[in-house]
Amino acid sequence: MEMAKPQAEHGFLEKLVGTWDVTSSSMGNDETWTEVVRSLNGIWFVAEGNGEMPGGGGPATTVLTLGYDPARGKYVGSWIGSMMNYMWVYEGDVSDDGTTLNLYTTGPDFAEPGKIGEYREQIVFTDRDNRIFNSSVKQPDGTWKQFMQARYARKG
Repeated sequence: MEMAKPQAEHGFLEKLVGTWDVTSSSMGNDETWTEVVRSLNGIWFVAEGNGEMPGGGGPATTVLTLGYDPARGKYVGSWIGSMMNYMWVYEGDVSDDGTTLNLYTTGPDFAEPGKIGEYREQIVFTDRDNRIFNSSVKQPDGTWKQFMQARYARKG
């Protein structure tokens, strides 16, 4: 197997590297977290988040992995969190203007237990040191309804 080499598409992911202060709003609750993103030789990017769950839910850790698969022509990744027993698997693309990574996945439907829903998560760079992460669920009419947003500010 040939050694993987970073592609031009990995440049979007490289912008994530660093330490970030995170403020999120989800279903009426505000949370403050810290996220550290590192690169594995420019091929894979690992983001570990740490914070407190709202409503006294205790400490939580999340891990996001992202990369680019040249054979599929898609960004790929996964997300796990200590607050749930489900691994989210992503496939996505970057917007034409180069500011937004759209990640698509399926997982437990929060409104109807036992069913699977379709979700879109987006990483939107507003500038070099600020980004937004939002999560939306696909509606029956095909539109996306946002239910969570987090703002990231680079530390240092």
